[in-house]
Amino acid sequence: MLTPLLQTAAYVLSPDRQSVLLMHRDKCSGDIHHGRYMGLGGHVERGEDVVHGIRREVFEESGLHADAVVLRGTVLWSGFGADRQDALGFIFRVDAFRGEPHGGNEEGTLEWVRLTDFATVPMWPCDHEWLPMVFDDDPRQFHGVLTYRDFEMVSWRYQRV
Repeated sequence: MLTPLLQTAAYVLSPDRQSVLLMHRDKCSGDIHHGRYMGLGGHVERGEDVVHGIRREVFEESGLHADAVVLRGTVLWSGFGADRQDALGFIFRVDAFRGEPHGGNEEGTLEWVRLTDFATVPMWPCDHEWLPMVFDDDPRQFHGVLTYRDFEMVSWRYQRV
């Protein structure tokens, strides 16, 4: 039986829809994500639904209030890392927000990155498989499985519904 960790990730669009607020994980050298750019998010807490969880995480990590959140899809990371962990991520796009982002937190620095520059910033290679679907005009959600062996992606499959 699969019992994955439940996680959320949000990609906050700038008002002109040209840039996305990302966390540059540049502060903890022991962090598995050190040096990479990532969306905002984290674990879903006990008794919390995923929408409340992503709004909480966006506020904690950026100081922004996520007003318009759109579930774009899910990704199951299967067998990731030395512990071969499974995590089910609910992937959101934030289309409207209130407030001004602070500079970051103990994990990293917040940066606005142009959508056209995503290929040039360090991310997990698998992110390039599904990130375009977060921002495309297709109204269907994507639901995918990324299979890993340790820290290397072995396969990617998805469907849109």
